Amino acid sequence: MDLRKIKKLIDLLEESNLAELEIKEGEEVVRLSRVPKGSAPVAAPVTVPVSTGAAPVAAAPVAAAPEAPAADALPAGHVVKAPMVGTFYASATPGASPFVKIGQQVKAGETLGVIEAMKMFNQVEAEVAGTVQAILVENGQPVEFDEPMFVIA
Repeated sequence: MDLRKIKKLIDLLEESNLAELEIKEGEEVVRLSRVPKGSAPVAAPVTVPVSTGAAPVAAAPVAAAPEAPAADALPAGHVVKAPMVGTFYASATPGASPFVKIGQQVKAGETLGVIEAMKMFNQVEAEVAGTVQAILVENGQPVEFDEPMFVIA
């Protein structure tokens, strides 16, 4: 792969909200990832089966996502926010039990769910130990960067 193409990919990654980018060109593969300043590296992605069917190029207009709940409406506790834009999944595979449920005790670093972005699955981990007070997103729901997802107290 041409060095100029790699530099353009780096620029694309820096300009976007993506945490990771992987490009395959024939036999060559380039994977770029970044760690936001002041945070620890993200753990390896969870392996989740993905259908190989091609997504339609032009989809019907999507209704506006409901507004995230106001900070006042959230239960007391530590709010875990989405680290990226993508689709939230509560379990590793369809039909499997969710990673966490309301009332469940969790440890710091424990997986709460995964966010799929560009066919890459990224773990959402508990930042603190405690009890899951609220799950603010539904399985399969699109999430925005910094959107509240869980409350742990």
